Amino acid sequence: MSFTGAVKTFGSVRAVDGIDLEMAGGETVALLGRNGAGKSTAISLLLGLNEPDEGVVRLFGAAPEEAARAGRVGAMLQDGRPVPRVTVGELVGFVARTYPAPMPVAEALELAGIAELAGRRVDRLSGGQTQRVRFAVALIGNPALIVLDEPTAALDVEARYAFWDSMRAYARRGHTVLFSTHYLEEADANADRIVVIDRGRIVADGSGEQLRRSAGGNLVVFDLAGRSTEGLTLLPGVVSVEVRGDRARLRTEDSDATVIALAGMGAVRGLEVAPASLDDAFLALTSGSSNVLERV
Repeated sequence: MSFTGAVKTFGSVRAVDGIDLEMAGGETVALLGRNGAGKSTAISLLLGLNEPDEGVVRLFGAAPEEAARAGRVGAMLQDGRPVPRVTVGELVGFVARTYPAPMPVAEALELAGIAELAGRRVDRLSGGQTQRVRFAVALIGNPALIVLDEPTAALDVEARYAFWDSMRAYARRGHTVLFSTHYLEEADANADRIVVIDRGRIVADGSGEQLRRSAGGNLVVFDLAGRSTEGLTLLPGVVSVEVRGDRARLRTEDSDATVIALAGMGAVRGLEVAPASLDDAFLALTSGSSNVLERV
């Protein structure tokens, strides 16, 4: 899978703005970004639902629509309504017959965790059950690549855990998985690699640990107690400063030096030192004003 200089515009909006990305077989990759960052547009280019205005998108060395016709890619998109008056087994079986070499229906239902729902009508399922039916439909063709666009949006916590259990079972078979999400914990827990998209561009590409390190190492947090924030950005090691209420959060590359300098200022009330989280990395990468390296 590859994007080379891919651009897609809608009016004056560059939804995808010059993406270069390659994905190897067997990887599980998360596209992480805020709503409107360009994740869904990038996926539509990958699936051949839209064509890039500039650049090239390839799947298995061919145009996306060719890979789709050959059954080499399956997709689970955000949109879609339950089909009335058909059972889960009938729906998945119908889709299976459109592929050249599908997996057995029972196997797809088992992988999606809905074997016990085979005889239930699709339009009478819960939201979480319906989403897992969509997952079964996406994988019934036994694709080498499966693409999931915000697969757990609007699901409750229990349904989200159940879905990711099913996805990991599929990935363990050696299949390639690409999913988009704005849930940072999902990307960290389920992806080998996280690609952060912001304003249509890739701003980071690496593991969760690499992204955390890129956020500046550690956070030093303390009570301002009415003090001014003037001079905090000049302290040793400090990369950025954020104030939440009366608490200052310093992102620093040398927490020891930062703390010593704060002690010299007498500003050590309520002091905490902790590793930067993926949330911190994400906010730094998408703030538009961070000093984080674009590639990690």
